[in-house]
Amino acid sequence: MSPSKALPLRFYRRPTELVARELIGRYIVREFEGDRLVLRIVETEAYLGAPDRASHAWGGRRTARNESLYLPGGHAYVYFIYGMHFCLNVVTEGADLGSAVLIRAGEPVAGEERMLALRGLSRARPGDVAGGPGRLCKALGINRSDDGVRFDRGALKIVEGEPPSADEIAAGPRVGIDYAADAVAWPLRFAIRGNLHVSRPRL
Repeated sequence: MSPSKALPLRFYRRPTELVARELIGRYIVREFEGDRLVLRIVETEAYLGAPDRASHAWGGRRTARNESLYLPGGHAYVYFIYGMHFCLNVVTEGADLGSAVLIRAGEPVAGEERMLALRGLSRARPGDVAGGPGRLCKALGINRSDDGVRFDRGALKIVEGEPPSADEIAAGPRVGIDYAADAVAWPLRFAIRGNLHVSRPRL
């Protein structure tokens, strides 16, 4: 992996849909217990804050659980779901808006053996390591202690990576939001077309 600079905070403080598209191909770099773990982001979903019924900030909802969602763009929002999985989100736009991008899947670039161990796997097919938001967090050792950290410094960073061309990115409806009325059909899920590390159902 070639050295890359951390993305500046201004990258995240732009419209959420644009950030979701432009996070595709970037690297998540995780320093974990002496190991350097790197995933290339291959799938994201945009959540648009208060107007978006699928967002944790829908209607301006604000609780202790989602407080980091209201930080300025460039911070992590990590939540626990189904009593078993953590999910990593990148907060976007300005403070108090509640908009974010869910990192849905990554392709291993460095540290795959440690990621396999964290996932409890001895070997893996494409997508087994980080092909889904819960798998991704487990592969990187991410939990609620990472909630609120900044992505431009520290042990969890997002760096320049290898963005694909625009025609390599597919877009479609988000996953698992059947409760979200008209927002169900919004084409706010983005992925590298044909990449086997994208979660199912693939775009």
